[in-house]
Amino acid sequence: TPNMISSLTSLGFEVHVQSGSGSASGFTDDEFAHAGATVVSDLPSGLDVLLRVTPPTDDAIALVRPGGAVIGFLDPATAADRYQHHPDRHFVAIEAIPRTTLAQAMDALSSQATSAGYAAVLLGATRLPKFMPMLVTAAGTVAPAKVLVLGVGVAGLQAIATARRLGAIVFAYDIRPETKEQVESLGARFVEAPTQEMDEGGYARAVDEETAAKQREVLAAVVADSDLIVTTAQVPGRTAPRLVDRSMVEAMEAGSVVVDMAAGSGGNVEGSQPDQEIDIDGVLVLGPTDLASRVAADSSRMYARNLLEVVTRMVVDGDLVVDPNDAVVGPALVGGGNDE
Repeated sequence: TPNMISSLTSLGFEVHVQSGSGSASGFTDDEFAHAGATVVSDLPSGLDVLLRVTPPTDDAIALVRPGGAVIGFLDPATAADRYQHHPDRHFVAIEAIPRTTLAQAMDALSSQATSAGYAAVLLGATRLPKFMPMLVTAAGTVAPAKVLVLGVGVAGLQAIATARRLGAIVFAYDIRPETKEQVESLGARFVEAPTQEMDEGGYARAVDEETAAKQREVLAAVVADSDLIVTTAQVPGRTAPRLVDRSMVEAMEAGSVVVDMAAGSGGNVEGSQPDQEIDIDGVLVLGPTDLASRVAADSSRMYARNLLEVVTRMVVDGDLVVDPNDAVVGPALVGGGNDE
């Protein structure tokens, strides 16, 4: 974004921005140019660093000089083999940056999950044929909507906070017991279903069938009583856990809405499909995969800051240094020349 250009130039970089790349987020070519970037129709070759949102094509990788780096969401779980074909370049997958205090400012998964959780609730609210808050009117009192958030990571917490700001009664559940306090601190009610401790990466462990059955038994009644459900449970590189089966959706009232944020990675909700709207007995099941893009300006600002922090860490005495032993950058290196 334009406000990051001066920080990059102060590190010694000459910054090239592809024309029109910021237009959908409200950032014009003139703003980039005024900030000190060179706006070009096609990026030049010989780049030291290529900053991306999505995984690069081979043509894009070819623009990076030997020893240079590509940084962005690189999908290492499925695309790592392709990067092996470019052993003279470095690839920093920002989704693999450790989620530690040291790397907090570089945590793009969290920044984009913040946007997605916010956008998911707004999407659901606009499709729900009810008011979110309680309203006292001359025509009578309108009861508030009941919202259930499944998965209390960054996206889930933002979804809870957003639904609460809109005046809904909010319930939430996560298998990790420590999330109960977080849920209640936001004014929501924690669903008392089975819990278990996290794995070493800070994610929920896969549960056995007995625990899953108990989960579904408790959640079924809450699901049936909800007007809007937002599911957020995802683990990078793994299939999303199934939290809501079709029978649970069928038990909801007609007109209810489900937003499955995990539809692109297998789905938390049986029957959801990526970027499709599915009607299940009058219940609208949405599977958006572009939620962060629906608040593109602020998503871009946060992501740009994440990238800037990574680049800043990699510049030492004016030179680009890709250190596989670095506590932050090292774990995020995939394929290419990163197997020292």
